[in-house]
Formats: sequence, structure tokens, C-alpha cells
Amino acid sequence: MMVAEGRSRRGGGAEAAKGRRDYASRRRLSGGVSVRRRVHVVDATVTTAPAAAAAAATMTPLQRLLAACRRAFRGPGTVPAHDDVALIRGILDKMGPDDVHLSAVTKAAAASGLQRRPRRPIITRTTIYECTNFSIVIFLLPPGAVIPLHDHPGMTVFSKLLRGSLHVTSYDWVAADDDPTSPRRDLAPPRLARLVLDDDLRAPCGALVLFPESGGNMHRFAASTACAVLDVLGPPYSGDRDCTYYQDLPYSHYKADDDEAAGDGDGDVHAAEDERHQGPRRRLGWLLETGKPEELEMYEVPYKGPPIL
Repeated sequence: MMVAEGRSRRGGGAEAAKGRRDYASRRRLSGGVSVRRRVHVVDATVTTAPAAAAAAATMTPLQRLLAACRRAFRGPGTVPAHDDVALIRGILDKMGPDDVHLSAVTKAAAASGLQRRPRRPIITRTTIYECTNFSIVIFLLPPGAVIPLHDHPGMTVFSKLLRGSLHVTSYDWVAADDDPTSPRRDLAPPRLARLVLDDDLRAPCGALVLFPESGGNMHRFAASTACAVLDVLGPPYSGDRDCTYYQDLPYSHYKADDDEAAGDGDGDVHAAEDERHQGPRRRLGWLLETGKPEELEMYEVPYKGPPIL
């Protein structure tokens, strides 16, 4: 028994020594880092990916929209990249009234009593989220309400009709302005513009996108029925960034003394005038700057839906 026990101990010492040599060898091959620890790190990385995907899957459409806007609008002067535009538009295209808690918004508007005034249709708006770079807003338009023709200086705007039907008219300038965001002391002379959209929209439908110099930066909404419109404005209007209102007039209303000057920046005006006859969506017109229309009444009501942060 004593001999056997001694052999057992000697054998155990040999195995321990061999284990230490093997460990030292593995440590040298791994650059001094425990192999077991390295495998553990890899496994931790793998397990976090499904967790991240699961977290993204639990986000509501409104939360996904907020996250996409934060990525796209990185500063007041940002024009979103093409991929960001596609992402935001894709999210909006799939959104409906329930995704923005529209019932809570309409209840808040009704509780305010504003829409019961008999004089004229009153537009209400609810700001879901606003920061320096962008805002997410819902507009409620009763039947017959009109948001007059106005511009979006230096802004990118996504508009999604959530409910109802309305007529959209939008224009872009034929010749670019030197500084569309600079305030004017006096009303500017009429400027030549090209019609981008003149059509009826009915929900559900895809989102519209306008950019600082394209896509129909000046637009008008006229509600045929009670409507709800979800807007993403980047950057939002502010004290330093206000909209200008316009009246659109047919091209024949003004006779240009110098056609070439009138069409500066877009080639021959006669060619553009010929282009006008190709279809109503490509006709030219004059936009005359006006003050804020007296018939426009728009009021802010608080957002009553769940927080999205």
C-alpha cells in the first residue's frame, strides 16, 4: 500500500508537470493570452448580436423614425444622404394612424374647442418631437382647410398623409436664389417657377419628400376631407427660419421684357414654355410673394400620445 501510494503521487506529480508544460506552450502560442479567455470573448460578441437585433425589433415605428432622423439630420444645415432619405421614407410609407396615436391627437384637438369655431376651418398641429436639427409634427386639417402655398427655406421635409384626401400643389424655382434663407425687407417681384406636383392624394399612400432646391419646395395642401398629415422637418421652422407665402399665377399673367433674363439658370424660356405644353405637371408659372393670409388659422395642441424617447 505504501509503495502503491508513492507511485500514485509520483505519477500525479508527473501529470501536473506535463500540464504546466502544456499550459506554458499554449500561452506562448497565444501570445501570452489565455486561450480560454479568448474563446469567451468571441462567444460574448456572438451572443450580443441577437440581443441587439431583438432590441431593434421591439422598437415602435415612431421610435424607428426618431432614430432614423437623428442619424440623418446631424446639423441645422444638413441635407440627408440618399440612403437616409430612403430609410426615412421607407419607415413613413409603412406608418398608419395608430403608429402615431392619432386618436389621442384628435381627442386633444377636439378638447381644445378650436375646431368648433364657425368662422372658417381651423388647422391644428401637434409637435411629437423637436430639437435643433429636426421636428416631427402632425397637422390636422378639417374639410375645406388649406395650408397656403409656402416655402421651406434650406429645409428637407417628409410628408405622409395618414388619413383623408387632399390636393397637393408644389413648385420649384426655375432659377436658384442666391440665399433662400435670407429675410427680405420688401415683397420680392414675382419669380418664375416650375410646377412639380398638382394631384390628389388619398390615404394610405407613400410619403412625399422635398429638398431645399428640388422636390417641390413650395407647396400647398387643400383638404377634401378631414386629413391628418405627419411631417418631418429638418431643420424645423424657428425665429430665424420662417416661411414665406406665395400666390401662384399663370405664366401668361406677366410678360417678361427680357425672356432670357427671366429664364436665367434654366436655358431658353421659349423652350421652357414649349415644355409647359407637354403636360400639366411641367408647366411654368409665377409665384408672387404675399404676407400671411388672413384666412389662415393654425393652433398648437399638446401631444397626448405615449413618449417615444
